[in-house]
Amino acid sequence: MPFGVDAIDGRLGAGGLRAGALHEATAQSGTMVDDAATTLFLASIAAREAAATGGPVLWASCRADLYAPALEQIGLPAAAVIHAQPRDDAALLAVIEDAVRDGTPSAIVAEASKVSLVATRRLQLVAAEADMPVLLLRRRRGLGEDPLAEPSAAWTRWRIGTAPSERLEVAGVGRARWAVECARQRGGEGFSLIVEGSDETGRLAVPAGLGHRAAETVGTVRFAAA
Repeated sequence: MPFGVDAIDGRLGAGGLRAGALHEATAQSGTMVDDAATTLFLASIAAREAAATGGPVLWASCRADLYAPALEQIGLPAAAVIHAQPRDDAALLAVIEDAVRDGTPSAIVAEASKVSLVATRRLQLVAAEADMPVLLLRRRRGLGEDPLAEPSAAWTRWRIGTAPSERLEVAGVGRARWAVECARQRGGEGFSLIVEGSDETGRLAVPAGLGHRAAETVGTVRFAAA
């Protein structure tokens, strides 16, 4: 599942995200804007997969605060989304496993606060067997808590935050920018860069002003992206 951004796809072992795998993302901070950016980051991946396969997206969350108009703006209309609202995280994980085995969704997006290592192993296994992407939004349980500090069997783990948008010549708000960090990937190194947020087709882009100079971090070494 390529992002269509060379600065990302070229650094992922599969030339993009592996389809049959568990991928996790969490917000860079506990702020609402970073949380929204993380939600849209995963939604854009699901939107691209739904457009490619023609199947619906299952969105599983114990909360009822998903903002449908925002999803539609990045290429995921309400008609393409099946909602599930389990009572707790344990029930949510069961819903994911059942949906993967059913095979109806093109992708699954799930929001959870507490997921054990054993649970992520199960999700990775069923995702691989069904060749279906499972996108897990790891919500913070506290302001100082980092969900990615917990062990996981996910194929990739991402940390997403907002970045200043482009300064316009006239008053207004430019296209959103996100600070995207691949904190971990199997068989590869982590990296980070600034991208423009999803367009109406779920596509990201490298800001024109940054181009090949998009700042990227691998481990503790900072260098210019090729």
